[in-house]
Amino acid sequence: MSSDDVDLKRKRKSEEKHTQLLHLRTAASHPWHDLSIGREAPKVFNAVIEIPRGSKVKYELDKVSGLYKVDRVLYSAVHYPHNYGFIPRTLCEDGDPMDVLVLMQEPVLPMVFLRAKAIGVMKMLDQGEQDDKIICVCDGDPEFRHFNDVSELPTHRLQEIRRFFEDYKKNEGKAVLVDEFLGAEAAYDAVKKSMDLYADTLSKQLHY
Repeated sequence: MSSDDVDLKRKRKSEEKHTQLLHLRTAASHPWHDLSIGREAPKVFNAVIEIPRGSKVKYELDKVSGLYKVDRVLYSAVHYPHNYGFIPRTLCEDGDPMDVLVLMQEPVLPMVFLRAKAIGVMKMLDQGEQDDKIICVCDGDPEFRHFNDVSELPTHRLQEIRRFFEDYKKNEGKAVLVDEFLGAEAAYDAVKKSMDLYADTLSKQLHY
């Protein structure tokens, strides 16, 4: 067998191996649907971070592809006060997964998930639609993990969060109304409701 024949045989084997690997992976992993919410939900759960603390860039999940995209740069001179993301395998009335704001010491890279503990919920209307945010602490952060309810947070911390969401769309001419902060029990109820809505709709369509 000539050296050319040997090279051709190796090339064919390599191509066959790559083809087999492609057949094994039939679809990309989707962070909304493929990541487990966790056994301790609705109190403690996995949360996928979309936007790191301190960012002016509004990253968000593309719901079709499962990839992340840049939606926009914020029009106002504000930045996200804490890491922002969503809870996998949840669904809200607006068609999106449940939003979370995760309090912790450090910014987290987009597309990373972490264990979050719900401590409250911020009631909010975005252009007339309900768009509540679950307030969480990172369960792996020793500075924040001891908080169990938003009532334990410094008042100024809640004022910062409120002011950010009241202001971040003003220069776009979009109205956001932040109502009250409710405690941990209300957060558990909101997360459980979003889990049930996902299970009753999307999970059946996706055959989970």
